[in-house]
Amino acid sequence: MAALCGLATGVLGAGFHLVVDTLVRWPSWLVAYMGHGPLTMAAAAAIAAVALVAAFFLTRRVAPEAAGSGVQEIEGAMEGLREVRWRRVLPVKFVGGVLALSSGLVAGREGPTIHMGASIAQAIAERLKLSEVELRGLLAAGAAAGLAAAFNAPLAAILFVIEETRKQFRYTLRSYTAVIIASTASAIGMELVGGTAPQLRLDNAEMPLSLLPAFLVLGVFLGGLGIVFNNTLLFLLDWVGTTFRKVPFVPALVVGAAIGVLALVLPQAVGGGELLIPGLVTANLPITTLLLLCLLRFVGVMLSYPVGVPGGIFAPLLTLATTVGLIAAWLLQTFVPVPPLAGAAFVIAAMGGLFSASIRAPLVGVVLAAELTNGYALILPLIVTCVTANAVSQALGGRPLYELLLERTLRLSGQAVPPRAENSVPAPVGTDDGRGA
Repeated sequence: MAALCGLATGVLGAGFHLVVDTLVRWPSWLVAYMGHGPLTMAAAAAIAAVALVAAFFLTRRVAPEAAGSGVQEIEGAMEGLREVRWRRVLPVKFVGGVLALSSGLVAGREGPTIHMGASIAQAIAERLKLSEVELRGLLAAGAAAGLAAAFNAPLAAILFVIEETRKQFRYTLRSYTAVIIASTASAIGMELVGGTAPQLRLDNAEMPLSLLPAFLVLGVFLGGLGIVFNNTLLFLLDWVGTTFRKVPFVPALVVGAAIGVLALVLPQAVGGGELLIPGLVTANLPITTLLLLCLLRFVGVMLSYPVGVPGGIFAPLLTLATTVGLIAAWLLQTFVPVPPLAGAAFVIAAMGGLFSASIRAPLVGVVLAAELTNGYALILPLIVTCVTANAVSQALGGRPLYELLLERTLRLSGQAVPPRAENSVPAPVGTDDGRGA
């Protein structure tokens, strides 16, 4: 069952990526047809706005839970607090995700693919009339398959389920093995269709031990930035929901128009960013441009996520971290000599560090950054950065982003929010039949 779920998720995810990667080139088609000028900008603003508004109404009227990332919905389902309505979620996540991401929204592809993977798992479980325990294990496998399909990073996907959903995942031999099988099958499905996951491989080299203090300082900064990221996102979600309660489509309209213009003027500021990261690292941009991009990427994801359409957080988070890492490398080289490829090293470390500070999964941060970029030579700086960022975030009172999003979802739906403990242990280890230890 896990293999079937993973393979189907990989094939569907690959198809999703192919469609998005094709349609996201519409600004260049528009310029080729109309040339440059005010009329072209107006047309771009209209195209992106119409796409986002269409995605918004589709999501709101058919499957409101498909808005944003699907991770918190899956965690809620694994905890018995939410229901994965796969008949509604699957088409909305696919079509709405295509409309939103191809418009240039600052959101990631992993949100739709993770939720689609869990929806496929739910469909299989209903068809085969699985027990509640088996359903939750298969949901975890489907989520892992979805993340593997998004980035072609099966190992990070396995660890994500184990570390991020440690409070919901029932750790049995069968459920753990199912997650591994589903992630692997998803990667195989991706390769069969064409392997359309973003290529984030960066040329990198091992850094000297003398630079480890610099990575520690980077981790401290990222720990604080992760809290700012989470708190700002939650604040804007509530503010947008309250301010535009009577006209909820207005944020999609305004953000879409702005994205359409930026897609022509400064394309590095829009989109999930998966395809931008390698170019940013090798472009040798001036510090003023890096600072501007860092600000625009932060503002972009903060304004994009509350719009109410399908889209993930991972990719924008990694792209924001890329700009932070390049800025850190630039600052360091103004004071001390740095070895070649130090910029790429700080980018890779910043990816893992900001992920760890926001999502609060440091092991996944290390593996995800290394697996995406082929940065295995930087394991030690990655560990230093990720553990430091996670520790600083915890010391400052930060909480995992998806836990906060799930609690918000439960409050809005009128459900009771279960008590949470920062250092809670994983669900009990059970026997192979899933009945508990």
